[in-house]
Amino acid sequence: MNAKGLVVVTGSSNGIGYETAKKFLREGYTVHGIDIEGSRIAHDEYIHHIADVSRPETLPDISGVSILINNAGQQTPKDNNIIGTDIDVNLKGVIYCTEKYAIQDDSNLKSIVNLASVSAHNGAEFPEYVASKGGVLAYTVWAAKYFASKRVTVNSLSFGGVETTLNLPVMKDKHLWQAIIDQTPMKKWMSAEEAAEWIYFLSVINKSCTGEDIIVDNGEMINHNFIWR
Repeated sequence: MNAKGLVVVTGSSNGIGYETAKKFLREGYTVHGIDIEGSRIAHDEYIHHIADVSRPETLPDISGVSILINNAGQQTPKDNNIIGTDIDVNLKGVIYCTEKYAIQDDSNLKSIVNLASVSAHNGAEFPEYVASKGGVLAYTVWAAKYFASKRVTVNSLSFGGVETTLNLPVMKDKHLWQAIIDQTPMKKWMSAEEAAEWIYFLSVINKSCTGEDIIVDNGEMINHNFIWR
């Protein structure tokens, strides 16, 4: 393990998780990535595990975790009354990984960052997704209280629109994308690289903020209309 510490990043194969894993590797950490897909990262300090965060029996044994980034998530559209697994992945996955990589062994733990969503605040998205991310906000506060005496910070980040493959359905639709830009005060979405910088700051630079959710959304909360096809 690298002297700087060991980081676990869930959902590390694409998007925010992928950029976050690369960010920590650049900063000199050992990174364990967890995803249901394989990895594109080739680095001596990167170890990839194919596992499903919603199924705790599949999670690999990793000891001595110093930073846990609960990023893995999914979004199930409300279509024909189909019930997805958003709560299993987005909320229960956070709980399962926190229990395994933080609560069971906190000897080296410094921080936890959970990925929530601005949708948890304004409800402007698919219902199960919104509910799952709202649960992440509540669980983050619980975990912050649990770890406070150990001086471990636990926070969540609520991003607005991020340029990832998950959002390609609207990013590639000229009319929908223009509607999104028209209602976003800063007229842009953030990149996955910028999201990784926020995660790094909150988990490494930050030493005193805990039990908080930070909204980073280019002003979306000002208007909060959900646009999809």
